[in-house]
Amino acid sequence: MKKLFFLLILLFAITSCTKEVTIDIPGFEEQLVIDGSIETGYPPLVLISRSKDIYSPTNIDAFLASFVSGASVTVGDGTTEVVLDEICTDNLPPGTEALAADLFGISVAELANYHLCAYTTFNTSMWGQVGKTYYLTVNFEGKTYTSMTTIMPATNFDQLYWKPDGSFTDYGYSWATLSDTPGQYDAYKWEVKRINIGLDGQPIDEGFTKTYNPVFDDDFFDGLTFDFFYENPMVWDDPTVPDEYKGYYHLGDSVVVKLSKMDRNVFSFFEKKYIQMSTAGNPFATPTNIPSNIVGGALGVWAGFSTSYDTLYCVP
Repeated sequence: MKKLFFLLILLFAITSCTKEVTIDIPGFEEQLVIDGSIETGYPPLVLISRSKDIYSPTNIDAFLASFVSGASVTVGDGTTEVVLDEICTDNLPPGTEALAADLFGISVAELANYHLCAYTTFNTSMWGQVGKTYYLTVNFEGKTYTSMTTIMPATNFDQLYWKPDGSFTDYGYSWATLSDTPGQYDAYKWEVKRINIGLDGQPIDEGFTKTYNPVFDDDFFDGLTFDFFYENPMVWDDPTVPDEYKGYYHLGDSVVVKLSKMDRNVFSFFEKKYIQMSTAGNPFATPTNIPSNIVGGALGVWAGFSTSYDTLYCVP
């Protein structure tokens, strides 16, 4: 009886401490998404779409259907303002295919396969220049959205080098030595492409690819000279590369490294974006809200990049 009485007391204590929790999950509210960029020597490129409910379809048709047309988009540098043209990948002006493929990040052969429209200009007076601040204005369905971004002075590598990793003699990472400017905020983005010539006589990589986490800033190394390495992102999904060689560059590879500088607001957007991408599906990860530098209620980013290029030859 004593045991039964004790169990009843314990059961009562447990049940009396429980509390029903009601979580009010807000419903989905569609927002405009603005994805714009301008970099040194290139025209501005602005894509406009609508946000999607998490339960909506995720196939390519749904993705393409989310983009909108008919907006009025202007970019200015404080002196001159240009109205951007709406240009679609399947109806490009002759001679602009290579530039469009580079901007959209797809091959020339794939351009005509997708009806993907963006806002840009071939007026070179509004192509990116170091030191300028660019102002974006988007008017769509009676609402106005604005933003600004600055193309910072570029930073060049001190050196690029390759060395075998661990016990390998013919596989290794790409290494770089970078001297950060003291006393100022600097943020960077790392992209790569191999220019090895394939069996078809063309470089094996058509465009630049971002690494797993391509952005970093100088909060922990302001004014320092340091060495760091990055992996080869092109081989992760290559079925011809054995698992033990994933992430490495092979002896004899030739790699163009693109280092881009950005301002603090642009870095904050991309840093949080890649954190969210890397923790998606992890129930123990801290929820991450991606900030936006778009004013007016839209999501997204207007990003200015200054770029420097260097070539890495993978030899000891």
